[in-house]
Amino acid sequence: MPTLPQLLLRWEEIAPSSVALRVKRRGRWEEISYGAWADITRRFGAGLAQLGVERGDRVAIQSENRPEWLYACLGAQGIGAVPFGVYPTNPAAELAYQLDDSAAKVLVAEDQEQLDKALEVIDERASLTAVVVLEHRGTLSATTNDERILHFDDVVALGDRQLADDPQWWDQQTPADPDDLAVLIYTSGTTGKPKGAMLSWRNIVAAIRLQAEELSVTPADEVLSYLPLCHVAEQVMSLYTPLGCGAKVNFAESIETVQADLRAVRPTLLFAVPRINEKLLSSIEDRVAEATPVKRAAYRAARRIGDRLISRRLARRPTRYLGYERLVRAVLWVLVTRSLRKHTGMSRVRVAISGGAPVAPEVLRFLHTLGVPVIEAFGMTEATGTITLDDADDLQLGSVGRPVSGVEVRIADDGEILVRADTVFVGYWGQPEATAETVDPDGWLHTGDIGEFSDDGHLRLTDRKKDIIITAGGKNLSPSEIENRLKVSPYIKEAIVIGDGRRYITALIQIEHDTVANWAQREGIAFTTFRDLTDRDEVVALIGRAVDEANQDLARVEQVKAFRLLPRELDQDDDELTATQKVRRSVISERYSELIDSMYGTGRSGVSEGEG
Repeated sequence: MPTLPQLLLRWEEIAPSSVALRVKRRGRWEEISYGAWADITRRFGAGLAQLGVERGDRVAIQSENRPEWLYACLGAQGIGAVPFGVYPTNPAAELAYQLDDSAAKVLVAEDQEQLDKALEVIDERASLTAVVVLEHRGTLSATTNDERILHFDDVVALGDRQLADDPQWWDQQTPADPDDLAVLIYTSGTTGKPKGAMLSWRNIVAAIRLQAEELSVTPADEVLSYLPLCHVAEQVMSLYTPLGCGAKVNFAESIETVQADLRAVRPTLLFAVPRINEKLLSSIEDRVAEATPVKRAAYRAARRIGDRLISRRLARRPTRYLGYERLVRAVLWVLVTRSLRKHTGMSRVRVAISGGAPVAPEVLRFLHTLGVPVIEAFGMTEATGTITLDDADDLQLGSVGRPVSGVEVRIADDGEILVRADTVFVGYWGQPEATAETVDPDGWLHTGDIGEFSDDGHLRLTDRKKDIIITAGGKNLSPSEIENRLKVSPYIKEAIVIGDGRRYITALIQIEHDTVANWAQREGIAFTTFRDLTDRDEVVALIGRAVDEANQDLARVEQVKAFRLLPRELDQDDDELTATQKVRRSVISERYSELIDSMYGTGRSGVSEGEG
């Protein structure tokens, strides 16, 4: 069973000069071949061995996505060490927790920001023997004489010494046992401390086979790497699948430049969390709002015809157009749709996957009306990524598709989704009790998600088992479905639905600042800060209309009877969001308890009142 380092060596042998990676540096795209990738990885891995890293030791990587992330990961795996990613947004305290939990021997830190965090915690970490900085010395303002602080080039130089007498030393270290531990991936920690999910080579190879079969990935495909590589989905899309199938990896400059990077790269395969899809919707609506009346009319016409097409597909009816429709759609393609697909960077996408969390069907429908082939997937870290995947030829908006090849899925008596496959993880690092609670003796992974199958085998997610709301009237409600319906609005970035043990449903809402700010400027509404914007009666009324519109699609008991606008953006540093930008509900409920209580008392500005 091949490991990732072995797959890299295979590509080095059969296609050494083929482009494997592309990265933008100093405004120019640089290309890295398989031969260059393997060479630097081999030297870095040998250097880690010179630092005393042995088989089974843990190596932490705290960096944005870049080629060096892959060099460090594969270099460590090549000598049997176990790498894991630390989110670059994690503060020093969270870094310290993961270093302690894993007893990491080496930390790879990207730049000055990450080095500063490392310097805060290194003295209290007895197991941590070295910090390797990726940026060159000249870019760092802080200097230290601490011998534990090295630079990437220093480690490569150590590797050169190791390889001088035996150039194939690193190549021969790669383990071949399928059950050897390959990587740790820490969970996001929405309900507690992150746990290190242990993935074996058996898990990773099974995930590669699954992706190759389900997505038909070839060396002609290109991906954009922009979600943190600490995340299992990004590792699958930017490391496992490319090494298994030969797809080219393009590194985004940053998460903030994703839209520009999409336009520059024009990937053929794209994985996007719901937030990215919602942002695409907001950017298109914002762009159209500033367009000429003629272009806005053309856009609305394109939406109508696109909506008609997707309705036919969903109803399993023929999608052929009448001659008039065909002609109109061709004209609108030239005038509107082609431009919008280029604007979103979707002009070459053949498969776009939405996963990581439930997304509102209305968002997917919107993208489909513009000809963007988005399908939903359901997966999790503990299953090495994908569990179910939708099919563009058998689309059902609101479902996450059918179980992928080699994966068994069943629904437990309480509605929980259970999974059994070669992709199910080994367990949680150092937490046998948590492992036993998650994987039963028969090998079924308890996902913690509630769902149901349709008559034709499509899986529909209802909610997280721990998040179900039970109202004072005894009604069981899914907060994520209500929240996703609210977030269809381009003016709403985040919605936290409240109602457990309460008489009716309410919501805390964070506005989409850029979109609302642009709207306010067009309307001639003056404002200064984020809070000032949310205090404007006109903005409260704008969000009120969005809430009313969402309520039209919800059952009476699900409708939001009151809302409050959050006075600032939620922040990971304040423990309100995880590193994957998931809301920590318990923290929000405690921090904004007065705001929540006010929605169940007398109304005031920011409240949309009504009877439940």
